This record gives sequence, structure tokens and C-alpha cells, in this order.
Amino acid sequence: MGERAMPEVYTVKVADGQAPEADRPSKGPVYRSIFAKDGLLELPAGLESPWDFLSSTVERIPKCRLLGRRQVIDSKAGPYVWLSYQEVYDSAIRVGSAIRSRGVDPGDRCGIYGSNTPEWVIAMEACSSQAITYVPLYDTLGPNAVEFILNHAEVSIAFVQANKIPDILSCLPNCSYLKTIVCFSNFPIAQKKQAEELGVSCFSWTEFLELGSSGFELAPKQKTDICTIMYTSGTTGEPKGVILTNAAVMTEVLAIDRFVVLTDKEFSEEDTYFSFLPLAHIYDLTMEIYCMFRGSSIGFWQGDVRFLVEDIQELKPTIFCGVPRVYDRIYSGILAKVSSGGTIRKKLFDIAYNYKLQNLEKGIPYENASPLMDRLVFDQTKLAFGGRVRILSSGAAPLSRHVEEFLRVTTCSSLSQGYGLTESCGGCTTSVKNVFSMAGTVGVPMPSIEMRLESVPEMGYDALSSTYPRGEILLRGTSLFSGYYKRPDLTNDVLVDGWFHTGDIGEWQPDGALKIIDRKKNIFKLSQGEYVAVENVESVYRRNPLVTSIWVYGNSFESFLVAVVVPDKTALEEWAASSSVEAGDFPSLCQNLKAREFVLDELNKTAREHKLRGFEMLKAVYLEPNLFDMGRDLITPTFKLKRPQLLKYYKDCIDLLYKEAKEAKA
Repeated sequence: MGERAMPEVYTVKVADGQAPEADRPSKGPVYRSIFAKDGLLELPAGLESPWDFLSSTVERIPKCRLLGRRQVIDSKAGPYVWLSYQEVYDSAIRVGSAIRSRGVDPGDRCGIYGSNTPEWVIAMEACSSQAITYVPLYDTLGPNAVEFILNHAEVSIAFVQANKIPDILSCLPNCSYLKTIVCFSNFPIAQKKQAEELGVSCFSWTEFLELGSSGFELAPKQKTDICTIMYTSGTTGEPKGVILTNAAVMTEVLAIDRFVVLTDKEFSEEDTYFSFLPLAHIYDLTMEIYCMFRGSSIGFWQGDVRFLVEDIQELKPTIFCGVPRVYDRIYSGILAKVSSGGTIRKKLFDIAYNYKLQNLEKGIPYENASPLMDRLVFDQTKLAFGGRVRILSSGAAPLSRHVEEFLRVTTCSSLSQGYGLTESCGGCTTSVKNVFSMAGTVGVPMPSIEMRLESVPEMGYDALSSTYPRGEILLRGTSLFSGYYKRPDLTNDVLVDGWFHTGDIGEWQPDGALKIIDRKKNIFKLSQGEYVAVENVESVYRRNPLVTSIWVYGNSFESFLVAVVVPDKTALEEWAASSSVEAGDFPSLCQNLKAREFVLDELNKTAREHKLRGFEMLKAVYLEPNLFDMGRDLITPTFKLKRPQLLKYYKDCIDLLYKEAKEAKA
């Protein structure tokens, strides 16, 4: 595909803004992508279910490879072994008929619980073949959330990874709907007996396949059928079941396709996608369905972060979707490798980097920005992704500007940062290839979505500003969710006059791109009446290289902020060595008073540099040696902070920080 002349503004206004009304704040104009200027993408006639995507690809390229995983022999992972499109299709037909043989009818719910494997995808496609709604479960969810979802969705059959069966078994006494469990592999005998004593039938994957028939009649499907109910882990309260119809899922896939076709090179059977983000999250799910629509292959990781890089090197993917935490790790790894190569090599890298970056900033496409430097220098750095990657995508949380720029320069591929929610069926915005001004933004609306901002007066955000319109992001379109399952109250809270209120704060950029700057819900008032937009404050403190993670806390009974900081181990230990602070191991160093004072001073220097207000400065910090993790229920599977849980976990620390700060002031 040749280079396309692209306009400078990538959105079009399709409706004017609205002045404030008695009970509603003002709203900004409605915008669409230029790729949908004549109307939002609609689902073509004849498409009723995502099953149609797989079916049509099987007819076209039945022998092409689809799902692959590494063969493990004597505990050592070898090359990838593949199932073809025809083999996956045939397995899905058999599994679908086996599901029906267990008394599960179209419209009933089927759970899928485990990390990404070929069996996960085959179970999903089996459900689609029989118009059965599948309910993904995060493989990092604990038993309490699993039990809630199994009961709330009335799941009658569940496909489960072997190491997750104990979690399912602990739920069974309180789960009256679940009657059949199918293990992704062999069902452990003792656990099978335990489940059967509770009246639940258990099957290994092979046993269950034998129940099925290749000639079983497929159920009729409609685009209005519920394709999946995806439960969002959320940062507060019980999980919410997001209802996504066949039409919403298919429209999202076709919107991805239109965007890629118009701005890049569409996926094909020549492409390989690396599957490691949770399939139970909409981001990865829609990408994998898109791969099947286009005939690309999908290679799965082993499910162990220790072997993530090794799996990438073996697969050599062309398409890689990640989250900022993964990209941060790869960025640090490339930098460390460059630094260890010696002074001359580091100097050459810096010259090549700055030269190519300047060309990218001038608008030169990445393929032409520095072909010579790509061959001499960056052919080595792009090996971090296996050496063949051509498209990188980042979502789920903001990617740091410096990391985004670094990857755009060093990987010799396009990188797009996007924004989306489960409620928007995945990406609702994405940046445009080779438009470098969009670095640091989440790009423009997808062809199936239109957007506007709504003012948030209490936070000082004006959606009608003539310079930088800011406000809560509102979405409307053909790929939105249909509501929260069994929760019309929650649905009515966020769907108002046809617009979905995301709770995220955005800012329009001059080129039509959107920048996420805040979160509406994460605002609280201090005792003196000042409002604190805590995510914005945290984003400033995270710019300090001493910080790996940070949770800032305040409430309406206190006049100042405190924080729990996970410091960068290397940076803090280097400071300790240079300052002659002897504190033993890293946890001991984190408890050292001098270390805490040093981190506090450095963070407040950063706050002053970025012009945070006085009440946004920290008065005390606690240093946590371990990353916030899902094991302690402190973050969601997409690494968002779970603030109520953090407060519960660190309550004693927070009380002590306030006590110390007040005593120091006195």
C-alpha cells in the first residue's frame, strides 16, 4: 500500500455543543472520525454472529494455521505447534454439540475460566456456533468474584483450566446453577470425585469432545443475541456484567478493520498475533476475533511471565498488543542492553535515536525516517519483539510519552495508543499511523463511535472552551454495550439520553486527537474545601524516576495528602550507596527514615516542577517494597488501583502517616 496524503485534522464536527441546562452541565460538540464522516459504521446485511467470521475464513483458507502453542517435552518448551482453521472449526462444532448434549440451550450461559489457550478460543467459538452466551472469567479473579459471577450469570456449564479447578470447587456448595465442568486438559481424579459428590458432572477435554458430533445442527443466530457478558473487575464493589450483543462485537471488529485498512496495512494470513493479554478482557478478545476474520494466526504464551520474552522470540509475531507495564519492562530491557554495549555503541545509539526522532517529529513516515540507522542500529533493538513486528498497540492505561517515543523510534514499527472500555466493546479511539503529533494521546474515534465532552464544573473542566475543551468523555455508537446484566439501576446511571458517560476526563487536541487527563470519580475534597483530582496528581508523581507505583490518599477530614510509594529498587539502592545509608536488604531500606525523607523531598520537587498546587504536595510517604498486586486485591487485572481495597490494606500505615506529619508540623 502506498503512502496516503493525510489531512491535518482527523475528526469532523457533526453537531454543535449545548449550553448548560437547569440540572445538566454544558456539552461540547459531537465529533466523529474523518473515516466515518458520512455516518457511523453499520453492520452489513447477512452477518448475524461472530461465528460467521470464522466460517467464512475456513471456506477461504482452511489449511492455514490459526491457533498455536509451544510443545513442552520434559518440562522444556519447544517450537510452536499449530491447529489449522479447519481443525479449529471442526473442534468447535463438536464441542458446541457436546454443550447442547448437556441440556444447555441457545441463550444459556457458559463460563470460560483460565489463561489464554487454544481450548479457550475453541470453547468461545463453540458457544458462538450454538448461540450460547459465553461468560469469561479473569484467570486472576479470586473465588469470591468467581462465585458471584457464576451465580449472577446463572452459568450452567464451565470450561476451566486445571489449576483453576480448586477455585471452582470452593464455589460449588453455593452455586446451584453449575452442573457441568470441562477441564482444558485432564481432570484431576481427586477433584473430579469431589465435584461429582456435589452433583456436578466432570469431563476432561478429550472426554467432552467424544460427546459431540460433527453433524450436529447449528442453532439459528441473530445479531441482537447476547454474544458475551463480560464482568468488569472494577475498582469498587461487585463486578458488573457488561452485555455485548453479536452486533456490537462484529461492528467493533469491522471498525478495527476499516481503520487499519485506511491507515495502515490490513491483517492477513501472513500475520501472527501474540496472545498473552487476558482473553477475558475485551481488548484481547476483539483483537483475536479480528485475526480470525482476516485469516491471521494466533500464538499463545505459556502463561508464565518468566518466559514471556522467550515466547516472543520463538513466535516472532508481526502484531503485538500490550499494556504500559509490559512496554515499560521492554523499554528498560532495551536500555539496559544498549548501556551494557560500551561507550561507543551507546554513543552511536544516541546519535541514531535523536536523528530518527527528529525526522519522525517532522512528519516523515517511520519506514523512511532513517532506513540506514534502522539497518545499522535498530535491527538489533527490534529483536525485543522477535524481529518481525510491524504493529504495536497499547491500551488499558496511559503509556508514558517517553516510552511511546522510544518504541516508535527503536522497534521499526508503527505504535498506536488507544482508549476503550468493556462498555465500548474495546477500542473506541486509536492514534493514526505516522501521525507523530498524536504521541501522548489516545487518537481519534473509531468509525463506529462518536464522542463529545461534558463539562465538569466542580473540577474546572469546560467542554465549550475555545482553547482546550475538557470534560467527561461521552460515547454513542454502533459498538456500545446494551447495559449491565440484571442491573438496570447501574445502566440508567451511565446511559443518559443515548450517551454513555465513561467517567474519564478527556481533552481535545488541535489535530482532533483525544488526550485522557483525569478520572471524574477519583476526586475528593480536603477539609479546607479544595478538590483533588487524584489521578492527575499521581500521574505527575509517577514522572519521578524513583517511583514504580504510587497511591495518593486524602479525605474530607484532613487538610493534606499522603502516599504509599513503591520505589524503584535500583534507584533507591544507588542513592543509599552514594549517601552511605546502610539499611540491609530492600525492605529494610524502605523502612529507613532517611530513605523516606529523601523520596518525599524528591517527589515534592517533581510536584513543584510540574506546578502542582500547595495542597497537592505530599506531607508524608510510606515506602512499600513490593509492587501492588492482584494477589492482595490491590489492583485490577488491567493494573488500575483499587482504592477502597488499598485503603483497607494500608489503613494502619495511613493513620501513622497522618500522625507523623501532624507531629512534625507541631
